[in-house]
This record gives sequence, structure tokens and C-alpha cells, in this order.
Amino acid sequence: MVELRYAATASAALRGAETVLLLAPQRALRKGWLTKTIDAPWADLLKRAAKDTDAGVAGTSVVAQNPGKGPKKIVLAVLPDERSRHNCPARPEAIASAVGASGVAGGPSAVIACAEEAAHVLPIARAVGRMLPTYSRKSNGKKSVVRLAMTNPTGGKQTISKADKAVVDRSRWAAMLVDTPPEEMTTTAFVSATRKAARGIKHLRVSVISGNAVLEQKMGGLHAVGRTALHPPRLLLLEYRPPKPRMKLGIVGKGVVYDTGGLSLKVGGHMAGMKCDMGGAAAAVGAALALADAGHKDAFVCAAGLVENAIGPKAYRPDDILPMHSGHTVEINNTDAEGRLVLADACSFVARKKKPDVVIDMATLTGAQLIATGHRHAGIVSNRGGLEDGVRAAGIASGDLAFPMPFAPEFFQNEFRSKVADMKNSVADRMNAQSSCAGQFIYSHIDDLDIPWLHIDLAGPAFREERGTGYGVALVATLARSLTKKMLAS
Repeated sequence: MVELRYAATASAALRGAETVLLLAPQRALRKGWLTKTIDAPWADLLKRAAKDTDAGVAGTSVVAQNPGKGPKKIVLAVLPDERSRHNCPARPEAIASAVGASGVAGGPSAVIACAEEAAHVLPIARAVGRMLPTYSRKSNGKKSVVRLAMTNPTGGKQTISKADKAVVDRSRWAAMLVDTPPEEMTTTAFVSATRKAARGIKHLRVSVISGNAVLEQKMGGLHAVGRTALHPPRLLLLEYRPPKPRMKLGIVGKGVVYDTGGLSLKVGGHMAGMKCDMGGAAAAVGAALALADAGHKDAFVCAAGLVENAIGPKAYRPDDILPMHSGHTVEINNTDAEGRLVLADACSFVARKKKPDVVIDMATLTGAQLIATGHRHAGIVSNRGGLEDGVRAAGIASGDLAFPMPFAPEFFQNEFRSKVADMKNSVADRMNAQSSCAGQFIYSHIDDLDIPWLHIDLAGPAFREERGTGYGVALVATLARSLTKKMLAS
């Protein structure tokens, strides 16, 4: 386990550190950032080591071993000056790569980063925190501490706000949930972890609808997916009610704590790693906690649909017809398209019972998202152009990147045609914008309300290199801070 602490100054971060990582873009280094930030002897060590490398070239690192007092190893990572328009200007991916390669997670360490603008502080801290996982079951595992300090290009300090610290810390918490194996991270354990994390937060109330009560609330999809597992299906609710809120947000997450595929069994090695299928619920709850930690001005209700898609005598089957919360019926043609059933019921429940001004759902929903937008950008679908623009901007600002996919009900709803029910749960044509279609299925259960709606498919960015990333917490928290009624209207 790695503990991340925030240091006010570079010198404070260096105290007791055995390894130091310095992160700066090319232009800051050319203007002398290094000598303005660390003591001259260590800067000279790096300069001497740089003579044998391509130092100054973006993507390179300079490593110096220190024979004297202070840190034993000093690493300088050179970040690129430029970035494309669909990337975050703080270069979080380059920072994450440098942190991972530096070895700072292995002992008492310091990371000192050049934040060229105050707006870069959050994505830099988020990138560093992402590479310092908190879950480990290694027999030789030990706790280590990494101190993070940020400066501006002239060596002056850049401070991280309470709200941004909450986002980074809750992102790491969400990643920890994803990393926890399914024998530990059951639907019961998810609820317990959330209750513990929410303890003492003002204006926040946690409640749970569990087992047969889920069915009594007419959430037939959520109940069917989880009903045969040892731990029952649950709808976890976090309701935040600050004084005089401007609006109310609905945040919904898919929490399939393990996905076997059900009777449509995942085969050929595709089941391993499916502990990540609750990444949407982890991100939704993490974002809710981060907003509440910081005393967010708007009210919200966060719902996590928690199930294990297991196999057993009560398992739902292909050809079953499920009654959904929306009143629609769904013919099952693929039990491995289970997340949309969970989300459709949870979104309908939140939209109809809690009456928010906007519904945002988050899910590791489709493998097709990786084909559409890749490992780093979540795919988004929205029925409001202003909301779509807002989440793209929030992604650029936070480093949790997102890119829009088509919203076109007239093109995609027919993919779910059924002769015996209102719709099927999986598409007829897998080559027709699968990720947009999956989002369309969810929307079809709240489309009669015409409520502003945003779907975030984070299958790629939520789980990379066999680790949870905590993706989505920073994206939704940043979006929530900037959300306006005008954004929801267009």
C-alpha cells in the first residue's frame, strides 16, 4: 500500500525521501526550473548524468545516483511541451508513465512536479495518485509514503485545494474497490466500504434497497441479474442535501462486482479480470463522496446498482422476459448484456422517484467502447448538446478524457426489436455502433421524461494493465462544479 501525502513546498517533500522524481515540461527546464526547485548539488548531479542521455527530449528520463547525503536516487522526467486538442494540457498520461517507471512506489519518496498553471494541479495530482495503488495482497508488501509537491515554472509553490485533494483521494479509493478481488468485494462489502467512507460527512445520507425489496420496487432487471448470487442484489443510495441548492444531480453507476456472463458464459479467457465490472459504481460513489467532502453547493442522489452476475438455479435465462422499473418489458437474448439492465432500472428509479435535474450514468458497459474511443477516452452519449460539450471540457480539464459517440434513437432503437416484448437487451447487428446502442437501451427507459441525460462508458479507461484507475471521479466532480441550467437546456 502506498500513502500519498501533500507537501507545501519542494523542500518539505524531500525530507526523508530515498527516491525523488522531478517532472517538468521541456520549456520549463530550458528556463531553469530545475535549479530554482532543488538544491544545486542535486541539480548538478542530474546535469552530469544528462550528458550521457538525450536529456531535454520529451519522454526521456535522467537518473542520477547520489553518493552523498539526501536522496539516493534522483530521476528527472522530461514532459512534452505540446499536446493535441483532445488531450489534457497538464500531460497526465506522460506523468503517469514517468511515475510508474521511476520506482517511487517502492519506498519513502518525493514527487515534485512543475504545474505551469493552477488549473494543472488537479490532473497532475490525479496522475500521480493513479500510479500509487492502495490495494495489495503480496506477502512481502509494506506500506510506503510518497510526498507530492508542485511548483510553478519559477519555483514558487502551487497549492492543491481541499476539493481537489478530495477528488484525488476518492479516485484512489474507487481504484481500490476495483482492485479488490470478488471474494472480498461482494455487494455486501461494497455497501460496507461506502458506509465507512461516508461516515461523518455533513448532509449525506446512505441507504440500501436489498434482495426482494429490489423486486418490490419494480426493478426486475437489477433483481434478475443478481438474484442467484450468494450476496443479494442491492441498490445503494447516497443522498446529499446541502442548504439552498441550485439544482439536484442524479449520478448512477453499474456495480457488477463480478461478471461471469451468466448463462451466456464468458469463455476463452474472457472472464478473468471481470472484477472491474463495478468500475462505474466505484466511480459514481467516489465522485459523490468527493463532492460531499468538499461541501458541494448542489444536491445529488447517487445510486449504485450492485449485483453479481452468477450462475445458479435461480439464474435468469435467454428467452426470459423481465418487467423493468420503467414499465417496459425486456426479452433476454444475452445474459452477458447485463449491465444495461442494472443501469436502466437504477436510472429509471432515480429519475422517477428522486426527480433530479439531470441523470448521469457511468459503466464499464461495452468492450466496443475501446474500439470506438480507446483506452484513455471514455465514450459518452447524451441527449443534450450542452451537456456533451460540458463533459468534453471537464475531461480536458481533469485529465479523465471523454469523447462523444452518436445519439440517434431513430437509428439505434430498432436494434432491440422483439416480437414478444417491448425490446430485447442486446443488439441485432453488432457492427452498428454497439456502444451508442447500449447507451440507447438505457435511455429508452427514461426517454418519456425528456430529462437531460449523460451516459459515460468507461470500460477502457477504468481498468488498465490489470489495475483500477479510479477513472470517472475527477470527470464527474469537475463537470458537477461547472454545471449550469443553461448547459442542460441545449
